[in-house]
Amino acid sequence: MTHLIRIDGTEETAQAEPGDTVLDALLMAGVGFAYSCQAGNCGTCKCELVDGEILELEYSEHALTPADRARGIVLACRSQVWSDVTIRKLDDEEFLVHPSRVMQCRVAALDRLTHDIWRVGLDIVSGGPFGFSAGQYAQVVFPFAPGKPRDYSMANRPDEARIEFHIRESASPESVSARLGERLRVGDTVRVTGPLGTSYLREKAGAPIIAIAGGSGLAPIRSILSTLRAKAIDAPTHVYFGARAERDVYGENEMREWVAGRADSSAHVVLSEAGGGARRSGLITEAVDRDFERLDGFKAYLAGPPGMVEAAVDLLTRKGVAARDIHADAFYPAPAVAAAKVMA
Repeated sequence: MTHLIRIDGTEETAQAEPGDTVLDALLMAGVGFAYSCQAGNCGTCKCELVDGEILELEYSEHALTPADRARGIVLACRSQVWSDVTIRKLDDEEFLVHPSRVMQCRVAALDRLTHDIWRVGLDIVSGGPFGFSAGQYAQVVFPFAPGKPRDYSMANRPDEARIEFHIRESASPESVSARLGERLRVGDTVRVTGPLGTSYLREKAGAPIIAIAGGSGLAPIRSILSTLRAKAIDAPTHVYFGARAERDVYGENEMREWVAGRADSSAHVVLSEAGGGARRSGLITEAVDRDFERLDGFKAYLAGPPGMVEAAVDLLTRKGVAARDIHADAFYPAPAVAAAKVMA
């Protein structure tokens, strides 16, 4: 039985036999579609599954993240067709690709932002220049843990030469970030590989923005919102920063600077542990829920603990934000890639 592949918003279609991949069927029909490796490693052929049943073959977690999956994004080269299928091409800004770099960097600054979050400033010694989009992340290898790369979001703007990371010092002695302040020193050499991630600023969108950050997840939000301000991109912007207690709050003055002078914009700090002061308390998603009846047409940028990101995605979807407009690179523990999953 032959199935039909439709590309949403166009007249383009392709016939596919059961088990054909979306990409193979499109190319056989002469439909232009971006692709590169055809093996699920590069992410060039990402598209949104609007309707239909596919079987996903193995792919690299760097090509398609859990956050992508939550938005209905699939890889055309790894999606076997088992019914009529409708896909949507991603907009031009979804295809931003920067050269991948492996850089040797020197620790130029190391200071505390809170009792357990460190700001690590790195100067590039070799392997640059480092181009990235605001909101992306990189793999970092510290000298005291040479075989253990970890993912951290850039907190600096792309036009700033010094790379900045905000890293929470873990209480677990087995963690790479345990006792970070003791194990890392100014002058140490650190390897940085990137950029990675799809939760970057869509500069051309022109849509109102809601940004939700938890803990050190403020780092990519800082990169995004400071870039908005530096480029004078005038979009209504609402930023929410969630922390456990007052001692976990940082960057508040900057947050308020990001939205200062913007019409219909706001900045909020929400503490999950009620302290009896003037702060808003409760879950950050509860604060957003109270403040907005609907969020149709918004672009959302989320960063923080996976549980917070998942709750925020659910809330924003119910408030009317389209799945394709919710951008998040939640840092889940790396799972084993399943052999195949059915996604309807």
